[in-house]
Amino acid sequence: MSGMKLWGGRFESGPSEVFERYSWSLDFDKRLVDADTRGSQAFAHALRRVGILTEEEAGRLSGAFEEIRQEAENPSYFDGAPDEDVHTFVIRKLKEKVADLAGKIHTGRSRNEQVSLDTRLWLREASALTQSKLADLMAALLDFAGRHPNATVPGYTHLRRAQAVLWPHYLLAYFEMFARDWQRFDHARRAANVMPLGSGALAGSGFPFDREAIARELGFEAVTRNSMDVSADRDFVLDYLYAASVCMIHLSRLAEDWILYSSEEFGWLELSDGVTSGSSLMPQKKNPDSLELLRGKSGRVLGGLNAMLFILKGLPTTYNRDMQEDKEQLFDAADTMLASLDMARTVAESAVLKEGPPLAAAEQSWVVATDLAEALSRHGLPFHAAHQVVGRLVLESVRAGRTPSQWDAASLAAFAPEFARPGVSEDLARLLDPREGMKTRVVKGGTSPSSVAEALAEAAERLRAFRS
Repeated sequence: MSGMKLWGGRFESGPSEVFERYSWSLDFDKRLVDADTRGSQAFAHALRRVGILTEEEAGRLSGAFEEIRQEAENPSYFDGAPDEDVHTFVIRKLKEKVADLAGKIHTGRSRNEQVSLDTRLWLREASALTQSKLADLMAALLDFAGRHPNATVPGYTHLRRAQAVLWPHYLLAYFEMFARDWQRFDHARRAANVMPLGSGALAGSGFPFDREAIARELGFEAVTRNSMDVSADRDFVLDYLYAASVCMIHLSRLAEDWILYSSEEFGWLELSDGVTSGSSLMPQKKNPDSLELLRGKSGRVLGGLNAMLFILKGLPTTYNRDMQEDKEQLFDAADTMLASLDMARTVAESAVLKEGPPLAAAEQSWVVATDLAEALSRHGLPFHAAHQVVGRLVLESVRAGRTPSQWDAASLAAFAPEFARPGVSEDLARLLDPREGMKTRVVKGGTSPSSVAEALAEAAERLRAFRS
């Protein structure tokens, strides 16, 4: 089972087979091969600049790493590999190509900083890809809003009908959540985009590497400031896992909404056949499995964040082998995150809002109650008193089974003296239509048609900025 080791002189015997099976990581960290070879190419150039490698040697090494990177695109490239991790795998492949010259590449470089570099290179690209897929989902939500620009739906608190809102206003709420997620992933990308090579195992390198030159070659924005911190640091992994966890919570809440809204009890949404499934027993069923999986998969990402927090919480500075456990948490979270964003976008692109049922739900309920109370306040009645009299109107209506549309100016004026003042009953009668009450909410961020139109335009502009 044993493969090539980057250590061993201190030991009289090799590791047991049990320990090797328990500790080896090639099966999951092999996806770092592209980052590992790119980082090693840059390090070969750094070794040339400090005189460890000649120009010819650096060129041979760089070319060999390029060959390995290309060969690794073959899915069978790692089959049967006897190496403990991707780093020893690459070195073994390198030795097959350049013989003893391969031994020079590790001069002045610790695997601690190499792991940090590889993970950072991989993570900054994963973060950027996540941001791109988030932008695609946000675009799908804006398109969905555009398909139903005037649809009225009840907004809920405590899962009880509260106030009427425009459907685009509802979708913009999720746009805002995902916009914040985009920014969190941007922070994760920038946190990873700091170059650690030159830190050694923990005390810094004994060779005068031009760290800024290495950073420029690999596209990093800066270099790390403290070699011990590099060896101990997995905050950038936590940053991605936290961003992914919050984003998955938002996806899970959206999924829960749409599971409800597409149910027979609500009847608002029609999910496409492409994102639903049937029952093996009940022929009539059209199940929202895609949304249920979105809701369920949030748990594994949140679990990855919690696992990583617990892995790190008691470690002494600096490097400890416990930190190897970061990869599986990170890779699984990123895979789940990217797949979930694709799934959510596909659902949003194909879903259809049935505008009649949510409008009827708004019209048949008392979502206009706040509109009526505020109208009374605009006519001079203190809001507390207005709240009380509208509350009595609602109570009377519930007892009698009357909906707002079954009231008019005359019956309102007869109900309470507060409604009978000049112009009040006519104003309130107009507001018994929930679409009229929405027009009063013209504040920035409100649900009036003018405010929503402005918000949609601003959202489209922000989305263009995200994609630029």
